[in-house]
This record gives sequence, C-alpha cells and structure tokens, in this order.
Amino acid sequence: MFEKGDKIVYPNHGAGTIVGVKTKEILGEEKKYYIMKLPIGDMKVMIPVEKVDEIGLRDVIDEDEADDIFSLLGGKKSDMSQNWNRRYRANMEKLKTGDIFEVGKVVRDLTIRDEQKGLSTGEKKMLSNARQILISELVLAKDMEKEEIENMIEESFGENLETDREEKNEIDAEDEEENDDEVKEKDSGKEPEKEKDTEKEKVNEEKS
Repeated sequence: MFEKGDKIVYPNHGAGTIVGVKTKEILGEEKKYYIMKLPIGDMKVMIPVEKVDEIGLRDVIDEDEADDIFSLLGGKKSDMSQNWNRRYRANMEKLKTGDIFEVGKVVRDLTIRDEQKGLSTGEKKMLSNARQILISELVLAKDMEKEEIENMIEESFGENLETDREEKNEIDAEDEEENDDEVKEKDSGKEPEKEKDTEKEKVNEEKS
C-alpha cells in the first residue's frame, strides 16, 4: 500500500506524487482510488487501489539510478528493425513495462533515428510521450525543475548527435562527389567504365 506523499510511477503515464485517497461509489460498490499529481502540467490521475499490482505501480527510482539513466541516454542506440510496424510495436512493448531504463532506450533510439533519418508521425508522437514519461520521473528522482532535466537530457545526447551529424554530412558529401563525377563524365562525352570493358571484350572476341 502506498501513502500520501509517496512518489510513484504509473506505467505508460508517468511519475507523480500521491496527494490523497478518494472513495467513490460505483454501481453501488465503494472503491478507493489514489489521487496522483503529475509534476508536469499539474494534471491529476485517479488510480484504483485494488488494481495496483495489476497496473504495475512502483516507487520512483533513486538519484543514483537517475544518473544511470543519463549515462544510458549518452550510449549507442540499440539495433532496431527497418520495418516501421515492427519497430513501433517493439518500442511500445518497452513503454508498457513501466521500466524507466526501457523508456530511456526508446527515447534515446528514436531521438538518434530522428536525427539520422527522420521519424514518421506515429513515432514522433511516441517519442514525445516517452520523453514526458521519462522527464516526469527524473524530475521527482532528482528533485529538479522540468527545464533543468530537459537540459541534462540534451547534454547527454550531445556527443551522440554530434557524431551522427558528422557521419551524415560525410555521407552527403560522398554522394554529392559521386554525382559531380557522373555529371563531368557525361559532359566530357566519356563512356562509363562498364561500357569500355564491354567494348574491349568485343574486340578480343573478334581477334580470336
């Protein structure tokens, strides 16, 4: 049982503080609900006490674990399916676990992918929701303001995203160079190498 003042996590919704317990009558039966206040947006959520275990309600992580999350965000992204549907389902399963480290992986992987190749509308929405879930718990774990946590997250991503930008620029530069070479060959009237090789083969056949 949780008590007023406890900091808890409601999987797939985020973290908050229990500000009270309310009894409501539903279909003639009295049921108790925890009133949880989220640190972002002053939103309140009612959670049925009898379904705490089923829902997977848990305590907020401690400060040391929060530091581990920032280290995770600065790590390499996981291998993800190139298929949008499979990738989306896999990430959704991670969010449903309520495990902050799984949520962190989703935020990290989708942020890096967004920087590299962009995201679909569905994945952008998923990333936004995952970030809010992550931030809500880190705010309570570190006892800091939302803006401070957001800055720390961006700093954690810093080196990762910078490396990705450099790699992307290198690839773009190589593609541009190849295109320039093709244009020069066409303008000079040069035959492509493959065509030259074919002509040589024909000449050799005629000689033999």
